[in-house]
Amino acid sequence: MFDRPDAGERAILVHIDFSAEDEREDPNEFKELVKSAGVEMVDLVVGSRHFPTPKYFIGTGKLEEVEASKQLHEADVVLFNHALSPSQQRNLEAALECRVIDRTGIILDIFAQRARTHEGKLQVELAQLEYMSTRLIRGWTHLERQKGGIGLRGPGETQLESDRRLLRARIKTISARLDKVKKQRDQGRKARMRADIPTVSLVGYTNAGKSTLFNTVTQSGVYAADQLFATLDPTLRRIDLPDVGPAILVDTVGFIRHLPHKLVDAFRATLEETCNATLLIHVIDCNDPDRRDNIEQVNHVLAEIGADTIPVLKVYNKLDLLEDREPRLDRDEDGVPQRVWVSAQAGLGLDLLYDAIAELLGEELVHGDLVLPHAGGKLRALLYEQNAVQSESTNEQGMTSLSLRLQKADYDRLVRMSGLNPDELELIS
Repeated sequence: MFDRPDAGERAILVHIDFSAEDEREDPNEFKELVKSAGVEMVDLVVGSRHFPTPKYFIGTGKLEEVEASKQLHEADVVLFNHALSPSQQRNLEAALECRVIDRTGIILDIFAQRARTHEGKLQVELAQLEYMSTRLIRGWTHLERQKGGIGLRGPGETQLESDRRLLRARIKTISARLDKVKKQRDQGRKARMRADIPTVSLVGYTNAGKSTLFNTVTQSGVYAADQLFATLDPTLRRIDLPDVGPAILVDTVGFIRHLPHKLVDAFRATLEETCNATLLIHVIDCNDPDRRDNIEQVNHVLAEIGADTIPVLKVYNKLDLLEDREPRLDRDEDGVPQRVWVSAQAGLGLDLLYDAIAELLGEELVHGDLVLPHAGGKLRALLYEQNAVQSESTNEQGMTSLSLRLQKADYDRLVRMSGLNPDELELIS
Protein backbone atom coordinates (compact mmCIF):
# COMPACT_ATOMS: atom_id res chain seq x y z
CA MET A 1 0.00 0.00 0.00
CA PHE A 2 2.93 2.32 0.61
CA ASP A 3 5.82 3.18 -1.66
CA ARG A 4 8.03 4.28 1.24
CA PRO A 5 11.37 3.25 2.71
CA ASP A 6 11.36 0.76 5.56
CA ALA A 7 11.76 2.12 9.08
CA GLY A 8 14.64 0.90 11.24
CA GLU A 9 15.75 1.05 14.84
CA ARG A 10 18.53 3.69 14.61
CA ALA A 11 16.96 7.14 14.68
CA ILE A 12 17.91 10.78 14.22
CA LEU A 13 15.70 12.98 16.40
CA VAL A 14 14.70 16.46 15.22
CA HIS A 15 13.44 19.06 17.69
CA ILE A 16 12.65 22.67 16.78
CA ASP A 17 11.92 25.43 19.29
CA PHE A 18 9.19 27.76 18.08
CA SER A 19 8.51 31.24 19.38
CA ALA A 20 4.79 30.47 19.85
CA GLU A 21 4.18 28.97 23.30
CA ASP A 22 1.45 26.55 22.17
CA GLU A 23 3.74 25.09 19.46
CA ARG A 24 6.58 24.18 21.81
CA GLU A 25 7.39 20.60 22.72
CA ASP A 26 9.63 19.14 25.42
CA PRO A 27 12.83 17.53 24.02
CA ASN A 28 13.31 15.39 27.15
CA GLU A 29 9.79 14.03 26.85
CA PHE A 30 10.50 13.35 23.17
CA LYS A 31 13.52 11.23 24.14
CA GLU A 32 11.33 9.28 26.58
CA LEU A 33 8.77 8.71 23.83
CA VAL A 34 11.44 7.36 21.49
CA LYS A 35 12.85 5.17 24.25
CA SER A 36 9.36 3.82 25.02
CA ALA A 37 8.94 2.99 21.31
CA GLY A 38 12.04 0.79 21.50
CA VAL A 39 14.12 2.89 19.09
CA GLU A 40 17.82 3.74 19.56
CA MET A 41 18.58 7.47 19.41
CA VAL A 42 21.91 8.09 17.64
CA ASP A 43 21.70 11.90 17.37
CA LEU A 44 19.48 14.85 18.31
CA VAL A 45 19.28 17.75 15.87
CA VAL A 46 17.88 20.92 17.41
CA GLY A 47 17.04 24.30 15.95
CA SER A 48 14.77 27.31 16.35
CA ARG A 49 12.31 29.01 14.03
CA HIS A 50 9.46 31.46 14.22
CA PHE A 51 7.22 29.17 12.16
CA PRO A 52 7.63 25.97 10.07
CA THR A 53 8.25 26.06 6.33
CA PRO A 54 5.46 24.71 4.07
CA LYS A 55 7.67 22.25 2.16
CA TYR A 56 10.00 20.60 4.68
CA PHE A 57 8.80 21.98 8.05
CA ILE A 58 12.47 22.86 8.67
CA GLY A 59 14.71 25.11 6.60
CA THR A 60 17.00 23.84 3.84
CA GLY A 61 20.10 24.43 5.99
CA LYS A 62 18.68 22.33 8.84
CA LEU A 63 17.63 19.70 6.28
CA GLU A 64 21.25 19.42 5.11
CA GLU A 65 22.34 19.06 8.75
CA VAL A 66 19.85 16.21 9.27
CA GLU A 67 21.03 14.55 6.03
CA ALA A 68 24.67 14.78 7.12
CA SER A 69 23.86 13.32 10.53
CA LYS A 70 21.91 10.49 8.90
CA GLN A 71 24.88 9.63 6.70
CA LEU A 72 27.38 9.89 9.57
CA HIS A 73 25.44 7.67 11.98
CA GLU A 74 23.96 5.38 9.30
CA ALA A 75 20.49 6.02 10.70
CA ASP A 76 17.42 4.22 9.35
CA VAL A 77 14.70 6.67 10.36
CA VAL A 78 14.24 10.36 11.21
CA LEU A 79 11.80 11.21 13.99
CA PHE A 80 10.25 14.66 14.38
CA ASN A 81 9.02 15.99 17.72
CA HIS A 82 6.21 17.76 15.87
CA ALA A 83 3.12 16.99 13.82
CA LEU A 84 3.97 16.98 10.11
CA SER A 85 1.51 17.45 7.28
CA PRO A 86 1.28 14.58 4.75
CA SER A 87 3.05 16.65 2.09
CA GLN A 88 5.86 17.67 4.47
CA GLN A 89 6.37 14.03 5.43
CA ARG A 90 6.53 12.93 1.78
CA ASN A 91 8.93 15.75 0.84
CA LEU A 92 11.24 14.91 3.76
CA GLU A 93 11.28 11.21 2.87
CA ALA A 94 12.12 12.02 -0.75
CA ALA A 95 14.94 14.37 0.30
CA LEU A 96 16.40 12.18 3.06
CA GLU A 97 15.73 8.83 1.34
CA CYS A 98 14.61 7.22 4.58
CA ARG A 99 11.45 6.85 6.61
CA VAL A 100 10.27 10.01 8.40
CA ILE A 101 7.84 9.70 11.31
CA ASP A 102 6.27 12.57 13.24
CA ARG A 103 5.25 12.80 16.90
CA THR A 104 1.75 11.45 16.25
CA GLY A 105 3.15 8.44 14.40
CA ILE A 106 5.49 7.65 17.32
CA ILE A 107 2.63 7.78 19.85
CA LEU A 108 0.50 5.55 17.63
CA ASP A 109 3.37 3.06 17.35
CA ILE A 110 3.74 2.94 21.16
CA PHE A 111 0.00 2.39 21.52
CA ALA A 112 0.15 -0.44 18.97
CA GLN A 113 2.88 -2.13 21.05
CA ARG A 114 0.98 -1.73 24.33
CA ALA A 115 -2.51 -2.84 23.21
CA ARG A 116 -3.45 -6.14 24.85
CA THR A 117 -7.23 -6.46 24.82
CA HIS A 118 -9.43 -6.87 21.76
CA GLU A 119 -10.96 -3.44 22.34
CA GLY A 120 -7.56 -1.78 22.74
CA LYS A 121 -6.28 -3.29 19.50
CA LEU A 122 -9.38 -2.12 17.65
CA GLN A 123 -9.01 1.41 19.02
CA VAL A 124 -5.34 1.59 18.02
CA GLU A 125 -6.05 0.21 14.54
CA LEU A 126 -8.82 2.76 14.03
CA ALA A 127 -6.52 5.63 15.03
CA GLN A 128 -3.74 4.30 12.78
CA LEU A 129 -6.04 3.87 9.77
CA GLU A 130 -7.48 7.37 10.13
CA TYR A 131 -3.96 8.78 10.44
CA MET A 132 -2.81 6.66 7.50
CA SER A 133 -5.70 7.63 5.23
CA THR A 134 -4.27 11.14 4.75
CA ARG A 135 -0.79 9.78 4.02
CA LEU A 136 -1.47 7.32 1.22
CA ILE A 137 0.87 7.95 -1.67
CA ARG A 138 1.08 6.42 -5.09
CA GLY A 139 2.38 2.86 -5.03
CA TRP A 140 2.19 -0.35 -7.03
CA THR A 141 2.19 1.52 -10.36
CA HIS A 142 2.39 -1.81 -12.19
CA LEU A 143 -1.20 -2.44 -11.06
CA GLU A 144 -2.47 0.82 -12.55
CA ARG A 145 -5.75 0.22 -14.34
CA GLN A 146 -6.24 3.66 -15.87
CA LYS A 147 -4.05 3.99 -18.91
CA GLY A 148 -3.97 6.15 -21.99
CA GLY A 149 -3.71 5.02 -25.59
CA ILE A 150 -5.93 3.16 -28.01
CA GLY A 151 -7.70 0.19 -26.52
CA LEU A 152 -6.70 1.13 -22.97
CA ARG A 153 -9.06 4.04 -22.26
CA GLY A 154 -12.16 3.57 -20.14
CA PRO A 155 -13.44 3.37 -16.58
CA GLY A 156 -11.08 2.02 -14.02
CA GLU A 157 -9.68 2.53 -10.58
CA THR A 158 -6.19 3.58 -9.60
CA GLN A 159 -4.42 1.58 -6.91
CA LEU A 160 -4.49 4.70 -4.72
CA GLU A 161 -8.28 4.91 -5.03
CA SER A 162 -8.54 1.19 -4.28
CA ASP A 163 -6.41 1.62 -1.15
CA ARG A 164 -8.59 4.48 0.02
CA ARG A 165 -11.75 2.47 -0.59
CA LEU A 166 -10.36 -0.49 1.39
CA LEU A 167 -9.31 1.85 4.21
CA ARG A 168 -12.78 3.40 4.40
CA ALA A 169 -14.38 -0.05 4.52
CA ARG A 170 -12.03 -1.18 7.31
CA ILE A 171 -12.61 2.02 9.30
CA LYS A 172 -16.36 1.50 8.99
CA THR A 173 -16.05 -2.12 10.21
CA ILE A 174 -13.91 -1.19 13.22
CA SER A 175 -16.18 1.72 14.14
CA ALA A 176 -19.17 -0.66 14.14
CA ARG A 177 -17.33 -3.08 16.44
CA LEU A 178 -16.34 -0.28 18.81
CA ASP A 179 -19.97 0.88 18.91
CA LYS A 180 -20.88 -2.61 20.08
CA VAL A 181 -18.17 -2.44 22.77
CA LYS A 182 -19.52 0.97 23.81
CA LYS A 183 -23.01 -0.49 24.29
CA GLN A 184 -21.55 -3.28 26.44
CA ARG A 185 -19.69 -0.72 28.56
CA ASP A 186 -22.87 1.33 28.89
CA GLN A 187 -24.74 -1.73 30.18
CA GLY A 188 -22.09 -2.43 32.80
CA ARG A 189 -22.07 1.24 33.81
CA LYS A 190 -25.87 1.32 34.16
CA ALA A 191 -25.76 -1.83 36.30
CA ARG A 192 -23.26 -0.15 38.65
CA MET A 193 -25.45 2.95 38.81
CA ARG A 194 -28.51 0.83 39.67
CA ALA A 195 -26.51 -0.81 42.44
CA ASP A 196 -25.53 2.70 43.60
CA ILE A 197 -21.80 1.86 43.39
CA PRO A 198 -19.61 4.95 42.87
CA THR A 199 -16.82 4.94 40.28
CA VAL A 200 -13.41 6.48 40.98
CA SER A 201 -11.24 7.04 37.90
CA LEU A 202 -7.48 7.57 37.95
CA VAL A 203 -6.34 10.21 35.47
CA GLY A 204 -3.05 11.99 34.98
CA TYR A 205 -0.05 12.62 32.79
CA THR A 206 1.65 9.55 31.42
CA ASN A 207 4.21 7.96 33.78
CA ALA A 208 2.82 9.77 36.83
CA GLY A 209 2.42 6.46 38.69
CA LYS A 210 -1.27 5.71 38.16
CA SER A 211 -0.83 1.96 37.65
CA THR A 212 1.49 1.64 40.65
CA LEU A 213 -1.09 3.42 42.81
CA PHE A 214 -3.83 1.24 41.31
CA ASN A 215 -1.89 -1.94 42.13
CA THR A 216 -1.15 -0.77 45.68
CA VAL A 217 -4.77 0.12 46.44
CA THR A 218 -6.40 -2.90 44.77
CA GLN A 219 -3.64 -5.51 45.33
CA SER A 220 -3.69 -6.13 41.57
CA GLY A 221 -0.98 -7.08 39.11
CA VAL A 222 -1.58 -4.47 36.40
CA TYR A 223 1.55 -3.85 34.30
CA ALA A 224 3.44 -0.83 35.64
CA ALA A 225 6.78 0.45 34.39
CA ASP A 226 8.88 3.62 34.33
CA GLN A 227 7.97 4.40 30.73
CA LEU A 228 5.44 6.46 28.82
CA PHE A 229 2.06 4.84 28.13
CA ALA A 230 2.77 1.67 30.14
CA THR A 231 -1.02 1.39 30.56
CA LEU A 232 -3.26 1.41 27.52
CA ASP A 233 -6.25 -0.82 28.27
CA PRO A 234 -8.51 0.36 31.12
CA THR A 235 -8.75 -1.90 34.17
CA LEU A 236 -11.62 -1.92 36.68
CA ARG A 237 -11.39 -3.31 40.22
CA ARG A 238 -13.73 -3.25 43.19
CA ILE A 239 -12.44 -1.69 46.40
CA ASP A 240 -13.99 -1.23 49.85
CA LEU A 241 -13.78 2.26 51.33
CA PRO A 242 -14.37 3.19 54.97
CA ASP A 243 -17.83 4.69 55.57
CA VAL A 244 -18.68 4.31 51.88
CA GLY A 245 -18.58 0.60 51.16
CA PRO A 246 -17.86 -0.85 47.71
CA ALA A 247 -16.58 1.36 44.89
CA ILE A 248 -15.08 0.75 41.44
CA LEU A 249 -11.54 2.02 40.80
CA VAL A 250 -10.58 2.53 37.14
CA ASP A 251 -7.02 2.73 35.79
CA THR A 252 -6.93 4.63 32.48
CA VAL A 253 -4.50 5.58 29.73
CA GLY A 254 -2.19 8.47 30.55
CA PHE A 255 -2.41 11.85 28.84
CA ILE A 256 0.33 13.76 27.09
CA ARG A 257 0.64 17.26 25.66
CA HIS A 258 -0.75 17.59 22.15
CA LEU A 259 -2.41 14.17 22.38
CA PRO A 260 -3.49 13.39 18.79
CA HIS A 261 -7.18 14.10 18.17
CA LYS A 262 -7.54 10.85 16.21
CA LEU A 263 -6.33 9.01 19.30
CA VAL A 264 -8.81 10.82 21.55
CA ASP A 265 -11.65 10.00 19.14
CA ALA A 266 -10.63 6.34 18.83
CA PHE A 267 -10.42 5.93 22.60
CA ARG A 268 -13.70 7.75 23.23
CA ALA A 269 -15.40 4.56 24.51
CA THR A 270 -12.56 3.94 26.98
CA LEU A 271 -12.46 7.57 28.09
CA GLU A 272 -16.19 7.46 28.82
CA GLU A 273 -15.27 5.52 31.97
CA THR A 274 -13.64 8.79 33.02
CA CYS A 275 -16.50 10.97 31.78
CA ASN A 276 -19.05 9.03 33.86
CA ALA A 277 -16.95 8.70 37.01
CA THR A 278 -18.24 9.91 40.37
CA LEU A 279 -14.79 11.20 41.35
CA LEU A 280 -11.54 11.76 39.46
CA ILE A 281 -8.19 11.14 41.13
CA HIS A 282 -5.64 13.28 39.29
CA VAL A 283 -2.29 11.56 39.90
CA ILE A 284 0.66 13.98 39.65
CA ASP A 285 4.39 13.24 39.72
CA CYS A 286 5.47 15.66 42.44
CA ASN A 287 9.13 15.12 41.50
CA ASP A 288 8.60 16.27 37.89
CA PRO A 289 9.87 19.85 37.30
CA ASP A 290 7.22 20.26 34.57
CA ARG A 291 4.33 19.16 36.78
CA ARG A 292 2.48 22.50 36.43
CA ASP A 293 2.46 22.21 32.64
CA ASN A 294 1.46 18.55 32.91
CA ILE A 295 -1.50 19.46 35.15
CA GLU A 296 -2.65 22.00 32.55
CA GLN A 297 -2.38 19.41 29.77
CA VAL A 298 -4.46 16.90 31.73
CA ASN A 299 -7.08 19.55 32.46
CA HIS A 300 -7.14 20.39 28.74
CA VAL A 301 -7.83 16.77 27.76
CA LEU A 302 -10.47 16.42 30.49
CA ALA A 303 -12.22 19.47 29.09
CA GLU A 304 -11.93 18.03 25.57
CA ILE A 305 -13.71 14.81 26.55
CA GLY A 306 -16.31 16.60 28.70
CA ALA A 307 -15.03 15.45 32.12
CA ASP A 308 -14.05 18.88 33.49
CA THR A 309 -17.16 19.20 35.71
CA ILE A 310 -16.48 16.05 37.76
CA PRO A 311 -15.06 16.54 41.30
CA VAL A 312 -11.27 16.07 41.37
CA LEU A 313 -8.89 15.01 44.12
CA LYS A 314 -5.25 15.76 43.31
CA VAL A 315 -2.81 13.07 44.45
CA TYR A 316 0.85 14.11 44.44
CA ASN A 317 2.67 10.81 43.98
CA LYS A 318 6.35 9.75 44.28
CA LEU A 319 6.75 11.58 47.60
CA ASP A 320 9.63 9.24 48.45
CA LEU A 321 11.75 10.98 45.78
CA LEU A 322 11.57 14.31 47.65
CA GLU A 323 13.63 15.14 50.70
CA ASP A 324 12.04 15.94 54.09
CA ARG A 325 8.46 15.53 52.87
CA GLU A 326 5.88 13.68 54.91
CA PRO A 327 2.48 12.41 53.72
CA ARG A 328 -0.25 14.96 54.31
CA LEU A 329 -3.79 15.91 53.35
CA ASP A 330 -4.41 19.50 52.24
CA ARG A 331 -7.89 21.00 52.55
CA ASP A 332 -9.49 24.18 51.20
CA GLU A 333 -10.99 26.95 53.34
CA ASP A 334 -14.23 24.94 53.69
CA GLY A 335 -12.38 21.87 54.95
CA VAL A 336 -12.89 19.86 51.74
CA PRO A 337 -9.96 17.59 50.75
CA GLN A 338 -8.01 19.05 47.82
CA ARG A 339 -4.58 17.38 47.69
CA VAL A 340 -3.02 14.24 49.15
CA TRP A 341 0.75 13.69 49.18
CA VAL A 342 1.58 9.98 48.91
CA SER A 343 4.08 7.45 47.61
CA ALA A 344 2.41 4.50 45.92
CA GLN A 345 5.77 2.73 45.54
CA ALA A 346 6.63 3.00 49.25
CA GLY A 347 3.02 2.76 50.48
CA LEU A 348 3.13 6.14 52.26
CA GLY A 349 0.02 8.22 52.93
CA LEU A 350 -2.50 5.68 51.64
CA ASP A 351 -4.63 5.96 54.78
CA LEU A 352 -4.97 9.69 54.11
CA LEU A 353 -5.96 8.90 50.52
CA TYR A 354 -8.68 6.48 51.64
CA ASP A 355 -10.04 9.05 54.12
CA ALA A 356 -10.09 11.79 51.45
CA ILE A 357 -11.88 9.59 48.89
CA ALA A 358 -14.42 8.41 51.45
CA GLU A 359 -15.05 11.98 52.55
CA LEU A 360 -15.58 13.23 48.99
CA LEU A 361 -17.83 10.32 48.03
CA GLY A 362 -19.82 10.42 51.27
CA GLU A 363 -22.39 13.18 50.91
CA GLU A 364 -23.97 12.69 54.37
CA LEU A 365 -22.93 10.29 57.12
CA VAL A 366 -25.17 8.61 59.69
CA HIS A 367 -23.13 8.27 62.88
CA GLY A 368 -25.01 7.45 66.07
CA ASP A 369 -26.87 4.88 68.16
CA LEU A 370 -30.02 3.25 66.77
CA VAL A 371 -32.49 1.75 69.21
CA LEU A 372 -34.10 -1.23 67.46
CA PRO A 373 -37.77 -2.06 68.01
CA HIS A 374 -38.77 -5.67 68.69
CA ALA A 375 -39.56 -6.12 64.96
CA GLY A 376 -36.15 -4.84 63.92
CA GLY A 377 -34.41 -8.18 63.39
CA LYS A 378 -34.31 -7.82 59.60
CA LEU A 379 -32.88 -4.30 59.79
CA ARG A 380 -30.23 -5.52 62.24
CA ALA A 381 -29.18 -8.26 59.82
CA LEU A 382 -29.05 -5.83 56.88
CA LEU A 383 -26.90 -3.38 58.84
CA TYR A 384 -24.45 -6.14 59.73
CA GLU A 385 -24.28 -7.20 56.07
CA GLN A 386 -23.34 -3.60 55.21
CA ASN A 387 -20.59 -3.64 57.89
CA ALA A 388 -22.24 -0.55 59.35
CA VAL A 389 -22.43 -1.77 62.97
CA GLN A 390 -19.50 -0.70 65.13
CA SER A 391 -20.85 -2.10 68.40
CA GLU A 392 -24.02 -3.56 69.92
CA SER A 393 -25.45 -3.26 73.42
CA THR A 394 -28.67 -3.90 75.37
CA ASN A 395 -30.20 -1.27 77.68
CA GLU A 396 -32.02 -1.79 81.00
CA GLN A 397 -35.37 -2.22 79.21
CA GLY A 398 -33.96 -5.04 77.10
CA MET A 399 -33.90 -2.96 73.89
CA THR A 400 -31.04 -3.51 71.44
CA SER A 401 -28.92 -0.50 70.58
CA LEU A 402 -26.59 -0.45 67.57
CA SER A 403 -23.74 2.01 67.12
CA LEU A 404 -23.81 2.84 63.39
CA ARG A 405 -21.57 4.51 60.85
CA LEU A 406 -22.72 4.50 57.20
CA GLN A 407 -23.91 6.73 54.40
CA LYS A 408 -27.38 8.24 54.88
CA ALA A 409 -28.45 6.99 51.44
CA ASP A 410 -27.51 3.42 52.47
CA TYR A 411 -29.26 3.82 55.82
CA ASP A 412 -32.48 5.00 54.17
CA ARG A 413 -32.31 2.15 51.65
CA LEU A 414 -31.85 -0.52 54.34
CA VAL A 415 -34.72 0.86 56.41
CA ARG A 416 -36.99 0.66 53.36
CA MET A 417 -35.86 -2.93 52.72
CA SER A 418 -36.65 -3.88 56.32
CA GLY A 419 -40.24 -2.67 56.01
CA LEU A 420 -40.00 -0.46 59.12
CA ASN A 421 -41.35 3.07 59.39
CA PRO A 422 -38.32 5.40 59.59
CA ASP A 423 -40.32 7.90 61.69
CA GLU A 424 -40.70 5.30 64.42
CA LEU A 425 -36.98 4.56 64.68
CA GLU A 426 -34.96 6.28 67.42
CA LEU A 427 -31.52 7.38 66.20
CA ILE A 428 -29.36 9.18 68.76
CA SER A 429 -26.51 11.12 67.16
